[in-house]
Amino acid sequence: MSTIEIVGGILLIITAVLAVILCLMQDSKQQQNMTSAITGGANDSFYEQNEGRTKEAIFRKITRFLLILFFVATIGLNLYISFLKD
Repeated sequence: MSTIEIVGGILLIITAVLAVILCLMQDSKQQQNMTSAITGGANDSFYEQNEGRTKEAIFRKITRFLLILFFVATIGLNLYISFLKD
């Protein structure tokens, strides 16, 4: 195994573990969906208007970045192993 394969494998493990941890830390939206189904979902509260600045929104953004990084690293490592390694 080359150094690039080892570093790529470590990167994949770290991003996968961090993505799982961040997914588990996020709150479930099931209760909000049930409440909006009953009330019609027309709540324009201060909290909902500033939803992009909350802890959950930050977790979602970091999780999205980690999963994109995981996807790109997986494709890149597989391309390296398939075509460039000799």
